[in-house]
Amino acid sequence: MSLSINSKTYTADSQSPNSVGYAGPNHTVTTKDYTRLARVAPKPTTLTSGVGRTSAKLTRTLTLTSALEPVRDAILDVAFTMPVGCAGADVDTMLNDFGAFVASATFKLHVKNQLINA
Repeated sequence: MSLSINSKTYTADSQSPNSVGYAGPNHTVTTKDYTRLARVAPKPTTLTSGVGRTSAKLTRTLTLTSALEPVRDAILDVAFTMPVGCAGADVDTMLNDFGAFVASATFKLHVKNQLINA
């Protein structure tokens, strides 16, 4: 199976029961271009139906300028906790809202300049 991220194709590289790692087009022995999708199943109790957890992580090795080292990994890690029984439309709305925020100039300034008071 492959995964498409912004027109780049990532190919399944490693697999365990609850995660799959995907190597990207620029992944080599020394340069990372890697995505990992993972999940944790809900654990119901007598008081709650539980939550499902999913995560996606993208790691890329970047060439640096004006830094003490020539290369270093950049990591983007997204986690989502979804209560059992929630409506799919509510999940879609949350993902769409947050996706728009991640693509916004405000979020980009937050990441690039570590601004927390937009």
